[in-house]
Amino acid sequence: MASQSRRQVQWAPEQGAPRPRVGLLAPSRLEGTWPMAIDNWLLDNALATRAAASAAELPAGCLPAALAGTLRFYQWPRPTLSLGFHQQRLPAHWLELAAAGVLDLVRRPSGGRAVLHGGDLTYALIWPSPPPQRVEAYRRSCRWLQQGFAAIDLPLGFGEAAISRDRDSCFATSTAADLVHADGSKRIGSAQLWRRGALLQHGSIMIQPQRALWRELFGVDAPVLPDLPVTTAELITLLVAQAQLYLPQAETDQGVELVALEQAAMPWDAIASQRSAYQVVGASPP
Repeated sequence: MASQSRRQVQWAPEQGAPRPRVGLLAPSRLEGTWPMAIDNWLLDNALATRAAASAAELPAGCLPAALAGTLRFYQWPRPTLSLGFHQQRLPAHWLELAAAGVLDLVRRPSGGRAVLHGGDLTYALIWPSPPPQRVEAYRRSCRWLQQGFAAIDLPLGFGEAAISRDRDSCFATSTAADLVHADGSKRIGSAQLWRRGALLQHGSIMIQPQRALWRELFGVDAPVLPDLPVTTAELITLLVAQAQLYLPQAETDQGVELVALEQAAMPWDAIASQRSAYQVVGASPP
């Protein structure tokens, strides 16, 4: 690791009111529709716990009621193209590649355009009580990411392009929902799902784009990005440290308390029942 990547966050919260508690799931690597079903369940869980007046009123299988949200990171074991929830126009060759087993094709619960996974790190952030203004929610939800990349001397700013539905690929444009390097290259594409005032924000942090498949899918070259001075595992560690300080649920400069959640305690049968919602018609179920 480069010297700048060894920096440790020095942070001792002041005494006072308890910090908001945010659940943190261990990084995972699951195929196809599983990640989407998990994220959707986490959003539903946040709504259920927000509505419960006490732990005794929680539906069975819910995570702790005291959580102010959930954060998780995951990767994909094989090439996967995720589509935005409202992205209906699919090039025929995408379906052909999926049918041939070249990639999995899934639909996200969040919006946006298509993202090729496999050379990236994906994050999902659940925020039960965000501000209603979408731009403000994006900016607050991305601050921990900006701080993380600034710590390895790769500062990121927000894109400035208008939203366009004429492009098939999420990484073809950089809007105010995206984080870009100084040269304009897009490192992180994010998309949101709002449900009854609660927020699920998805993001793809590009690590090593799959260049040949990228060109085959989108007809253009993958973005050329500055090399990261850290491994993916080190990047996760760095981002978790920044999340403690800068997640949007933080009410003061004391940050949040990240609480490790046991995946074994999650209602996997209920999550599995949601997987079919994220299959793409015409593609083999991943």
